[in-house]
Order: sequence, then structure tokens, then C-alpha cells
Amino acid sequence: MITKKKLWMAGGVTLAVLLLVWAFWPRPTEVEVGTISRGKFERSVQEDGKTRLRERYVVSTPLTGRVQRVTLKQGDAVERDAVLATLWPVMPGLLDERTRQEQDQRIGALEAAVRRATANVERAKASLDQAIADLKRSEMLAQQGFVSPTQNESGRLTVRLRQKELDSTHLEEHAAQHELEQARIAIRTFGQGSTTQRSWAIKSPIAGKVLKLTQESEGLVQAGSPLLELGDPANLEVVVDLLTEDAAQVRPGTPATLANWGGPQLLQARVRLVEPAAYTKVSALGVEEQRVNVVLDITSPPEQWSALGDGFKADVRIVVQTVADALKVPVSALFPAGARAALYAMDGGRARQHEVEVLARNGSEAWIKSDLTPGTEVVLFPPSSLQDGQRVQKLAP
Repeated sequence: MITKKKLWMAGGVTLAVLLLVWAFWPRPTEVEVGTISRGKFERSVQEDGKTRLRERYVVSTPLTGRVQRVTLKQGDAVERDAVLATLWPVMPGLLDERTRQEQDQRIGALEAAVRRATANVERAKASLDQAIADLKRSEMLAQQGFVSPTQNESGRLTVRLRQKELDSTHLEEHAAQHELEQARIAIRTFGQGSTTQRSWAIKSPIAGKVLKLTQESEGLVQAGSPLLELGDPANLEVVVDLLTEDAAQVRPGTPATLANWGGPQLLQARVRLVEPAAYTKVSALGVEEQRVNVVLDITSPPEQWSALGDGFKADVRIVVQTVADALKVPVSALFPAGARAALYAMDGGRARQHEVEVLARNGSEAWIKSDLTPGTEVVLFPPSSLQDGQRVQKLAP
């Protein structure tokens, strides 16, 4: 009995020890796993861009005047040389009672000046008639030999002088009449306004659509004041501001894609221009950045992006590097190891550390140089506690 009891106790103690050993035995670390692959690698620059019209026309007033109410609305189509607005001359100011009385008195003075000029004309006519009669009398006496021929010459000269005096008084009379009429027109215009003013038609320089109305209501405008903006929505381009270090890698002709612009499909585009001058922009974190505008042309068929308009937002992705046959690894598998990068490869249930040379990377993949072969499984997001040779197992999906 004693022997059986000891055997049972020994067995129980052994089982308990085995259970403790099993409970405290290090278990494999569960990790996410990715795969090394070989294929096409692309590195791109991604930024928010916006559309804009390639050609924008601001229609302004050529003269100071009173513009008639613009009946066009935003989005209305206009043809070339169509009348956009009508400009009228500025209405003169109102007269107060004192100025009106002064104007009336001035008209009276000018009427008297006209009568004086008319009297001068009559006096000049009488002088001319007298000079002609004296000349005829002198010529008759000269034929009879009573006066010398020199006196006839003096008479003819007197007739010419009297004729010029008559012409001069006629001109003075006309000038006085014009001044009187000018004063009458002025007081009539100031008092009643003119109903025969000539208007100026402002015409469209292009065939397009109205983008913006700056002056819709009737009112007084100065020369050069903007009235509206015109453009062709079908002639769009995309502008994206890139950091100068990214823009230095972009060349005209580089392909790009537009996403999240509001349509279901990606739009294809191509870089047309990298502006030569950069500018300073303050980021949302308050950091000053040097940026430069990159202009792209949309190469997709216009039917696919007919819903786009001026100032629409789009996510721009510009491909700056393409490698047809590259050894690729998920970026999340890499971690720094001194001056180089490293990763953990799965080898018989254990994680083996390998140093690799990163040639380029994008947001999801890295192009590496290593002796690892495609299909090798690597640890994604390796924890800081993971060591070389440590047992690991794949995380259950």
C-alpha cells in the first residue's frame, strides 16, 4: 500500500512539474507576414491639386460710365462678339437754385451778345455798301478826268477791307449763336436729362461660358472696372504645388493620374510645365516650405471628365521613377539597423535578420538589393522585442 501511494504521489508531482514547465515555456511570437516579390516598381509624388481654366478672360469697362444691368448668369453660354453689357455716359450733376439763376443770366448775356454781333454785321454791310458807292463814283469821275487813277486804287482797297470786316462780323455772330446754344443745351441737360445719349456695347472676346459676375446691377463704374469673367470649361488644366525637392524629379511629359475628383474612374494626365520659380508657403503646422507649381494636361477623353469645372479638387499622383524588374518588399517589413536597413525573414519557424540595401521606396513597397529570393516570407511591423533567431508563428487571419 505504501509503495502504491508513493508511486501516485511521485506521478502527481511529475505531472505538476511538467504542467509548470509547459505553462512557463516561451511560446512563439505571433507576427504578421508579407512576401518578397519581383516585378514593376513605381515611385510617385502625391499631392492635392485643383483644376483651372487654361485661358481666363476678365471683361472690364473701357470707359467711365453707367452700366446697364447685366442679364447674364453664371454658367450662361455666350458667343464671340455677343453683347455682354451696355455702357451709357455718366449723367451730369443736378443744378441748385443759385447755379440755375447764374445760368439763366449767362443765357441773357449771350442773347445780348448775339444781338450785338447782328448789329455789327448790319453796320459792316452799310460800310461795305458805302465803300462800293464811293468806288463807283470815283471811277466815273476818273473816266471824265476829274480824279487821278490812284484814287480809284484806294477806293478798291477800301471795298476789300469793308468786305473782310463784314466776314469777320459774320463769324463773330456765328460764334455768339453757338455759345448761346451751348448754354441752352447745358441748362436743358442739367434740368431734364438727355434721352438721345449714345450707348457703348461691351462685347465678348471669345465663345465660352460666364464664370463669375462682378457687376450685375446697374450703376456707375470707373474705367477698367471688371464686369464678369469668361472662359471655356472644356479647356482645363490641373495645377499642383509640390515641394521643391519633389518637383526637381518631375520632368515635362511625366505621366500622372487624378483620383478622388468626383468621378468613378481614374483620369490620366501628363505634366506640361514645371514653373521655374518657387514660392514660400506656410504649412498647417506653421512650417515654411518652398513649393513650386506643376501644370498638367488631362489626357483622358473629355467625356470622362465633363463634370469637372474650374477650381475642382483632385488627388494628383505623378510617377517619378519606374523599374520594370525590381526586387520588392513591403515597406512595413523594414527597420533601421545602424546605417542600413534590415528585415526579418521566416526560416523554419524562426525570424532571421537580414540586412538589405534600399534603392528606392514608395508609400507601400521598397525596391531592395539582397540575396533573398522572391516568395520569401518576411515579418511585417516587427516588434522591438523581436530578436534574431526567435521563434515566431504567423498571426491567424
